[in-house]
Amino acid sequence: MGRRGGVGSDESELLFNRAIFVKFGSAPARPSYIPEIAVVQSYAYRDQPSQLMADNESQALDDHPNHPEIDQSDRVLPRNLRQTGDPGIEMLVSTRVRKSPFFDKSFNEEGAWRCTVYNRIYHPRGLVEPEDGGAMKEYEALTESVTLWDVAVERQIRVKGPDAEALTDYVITRDATQIESMKGKYVILCNEDGGILNDPVLLRVAEDEFWFSISDSTLMQWLQGVNVGKDFDVEIDEIDVAPMQIQGPLSEDVMVEVVGEEVSDIPYYGLMDTEINGCDVLVSQTGFSGEKGFEVYVKDASENAERVWDPVMETVKAHGGRQIAPGHHRRIAAGILSWGQDMDHETSPFQVNLGYQVPDDKEGDYIGKEELERQKELVENGEYPFNLKLVGLKIAGEPIRDYAPDFWIISDPETGKECGYMTSPWWNPDLETNVGLGFVPAEKLQEETDALLNDEIYEHDLDLEFRVHLPDEYAEEDGEPAFATVSEVPFKESVNPSAREQAKLNARQEE
Repeated sequence: MGRRGGVGSDESELLFNRAIFVKFGSAPARPSYIPEIAVVQSYAYRDQPSQLMADNESQALDDHPNHPEIDQSDRVLPRNLRQTGDPGIEMLVSTRVRKSPFFDKSFNEEGAWRCTVYNRIYHPRGLVEPEDGGAMKEYEALTESVTLWDVAVERQIRVKGPDAEALTDYVITRDATQIESMKGKYVILCNEDGGILNDPVLLRVAEDEFWFSISDSTLMQWLQGVNVGKDFDVEIDEIDVAPMQIQGPLSEDVMVEVVGEEVSDIPYYGLMDTEINGCDVLVSQTGFSGEKGFEVYVKDASENAERVWDPVMETVKAHGGRQIAPGHHRRIAAGILSWGQDMDHETSPFQVNLGYQVPDDKEGDYIGKEELERQKELVENGEYPFNLKLVGLKIAGEPIRDYAPDFWIISDPETGKECGYMTSPWWNPDLETNVGLGFVPAEKLQEETDALLNDEIYEHDLDLEFRVHLPDEYAEEDGEPAFATVSEVPFKESVNPSAREQAKLNARQEE
């Protein structure tokens, strides 16, 4: 088998050099743990006469592999929960999807061997080959030395003008008027139904200028559409800025060498204008890892990205580090959410540990305020208004050492009924267990604890078990689901605790 999993090495290299394909790892098209009866039922349903199909419509829908019996009735668009596995497909590289200014560095120089598409940009998701340790070798670099990430996919949407603060305050749930210049803040934007549209890091680079460093969903058109009706005096554009992240215990040492001692004075979520190799950059002390880290926003990136990348990469390597893919294994342990996996436009902040993003004291109006305040009141009165709630789970089984290709099914061990699904599982070597985030029935949580199903629930280890239907490669026994217990989140505390984590730590110290 060739280095890209299923393509001969010579052919693979030829395809890659021609910028035709980026190869994903191979896996069976249909995992062996899917019951054969489910396949039989789906074909039987397709072949029955129409009257019989109508008579059995309810049962047939329950049996359909895209729609198992998990209750998604409070969604307009259900998640596809069919367990198809990774079919070993190839990704076509074409001009439909953008190459970031770091593309050549990541793929041709540093040897990224697979990618995904994020914000319509190719995003490297594997630097260490599986035979050399794969993603867990990258975890080791992240937690023990220092790593460089290509995160140009975090497109920068700029809102600039006399009404920049007013528009920004209207589209985020937190109070934009309280964000000082040269400071950042993690925020969410919701629609009128309270669904999360995006969870960017918001940078206030000037009194009249904000940058939305966005997660994986289109936001610029939303902001422009909002402004059609509101007519704020602003310009809304995607700007030529590409970020990279320097993450890990030695990240500050790298940054001191690259930009000077003053970088050590940047507070968490603070910003600093500086230069690297004669190019203007903005540096923040932030990151997606739970480890100590910084982000470097390269200005005029289409021209300057590589001039900045080279000295940073050289310094990272000099400190024993390397380029890696974004550390999803570490962010899961830190309880950091990923838009599209753990939440989407039909997910309320109260379902996913983001209730703190809905303040009690924001005076200004914002999109979704009425609905979110209604949800907040219900939750605080013990009337949780959703079917499912995201929780942390510690999961038995063999170590999960790579991305899950499906939302793995969760079932109730007492009844055997399918009741939820995993969103982000991974092995954590520090805790010596699989950990992950997953949606489970709210009523099961309410039966187990008096804690409100808001952010408070994440402070508890509950004596509550579920079973996770892992693929056979991770299962303790083929075809048998693994036991999982509800766990406190984060599983492993961040090096730089968020404001919410810090409040928890202070409360514990005062007890």
